[in-house]
Amino acid sequence: MKVTQLYVARHLLAVNCGLIGMVLLAIGAHAALDLQTSDAKAVSTEESASANRLALIIGNGHYPDSAEPLSQPINDASGLADAMRRHGFDVDVVEDATKADMARAVERLRSRVKPGSVVMLFFGGYGVQVGHESYMIPTNATIWKEGDVRHEGMAVETVLDVMEERGARAKLVVLDASRRNPYERRFRSYSHGLALINAPNNALIISSNTPGRVTDDTKGEHSVLVTELLNELNAQVSAESVFNKTRVAVSRVSNGEQMPSVSSSLLEDVRFSSSENSDSSAPITPSWITTENGPHATPTR
Repeated sequence: MKVTQLYVARHLLAVNCGLIGMVLLAIGAHAALDLQTSDAKAVSTEESASANRLALIIGNGHYPDSAEPLSQPINDASGLADAMRRHGFDVDVVEDATKADMARAVERLRSRVKPGSVVMLFFGGYGVQVGHESYMIPTNATIWKEGDVRHEGMAVETVLDVMEERGARAKLVVLDASRRNPYERRFRSYSHGLALINAPNNALIISSNTPGRVTDDTKGEHSVLVTELLNELNAQVSAESVFNKTRVAVSRVSNGEQMPSVSSSLLEDVRFSSSENSDSSAPITPSWITTENGPHATPTR
């Protein structure tokens, strides 16, 4: 009888050990699955954040019609690209872009913008205004009269339209092209500086100088606009605050000789940082800024 009881006890012990082992294996497998799922979600979140924060950065410095190359736009494009990557943007950089290069870059941007994206455009180089529109000039442009600008250049509004059509949530533009261009002596009419760019729906635009004025800025590794913009980008504040503070800083360091223009139609707070709480859909209240047309309301926090 004792032998039988001992056998039964051993059998039950073996069964219990087996059950415990199976439970431990199941727990381990479940934990591993949770870890894999968590990793997958993290990767997915990073990819999503990258895909929804895009920047097209164009720096043009070598123009055949110019007396000497522009060194700043190339440096500006490189420095700004590094800064935007640190802020979580997927950056496409094009240097010394021809007309075809610029067209291809815009098409690449078109293919990447998705509804809800935050998209930034930077252009450094020569810009020309014709017919109340501002055109970014490629390095291989052949311009002898004003009509050539429309054919050879690319209107800033064209890129903004691409962002709008693709459903970008916010459109940011930094235009450092208010230089005295080498083509103006060929034009019959006045064409100094850039035209006023009206911000489309939910857009924020900063241009290196007041519309109609040129900027004499050839010293330094970076332009004054980009230097001050890079300084302000480190602050954890809204994009609109960054642009407005840059505007004030440029005016201060240039002793009022250069006054960037800021145009905004943002309806929500947008930040450059890619942190989870950087963007908010909360409405923002208007503050006042001054342009050549006098003071007007611009939404800020």
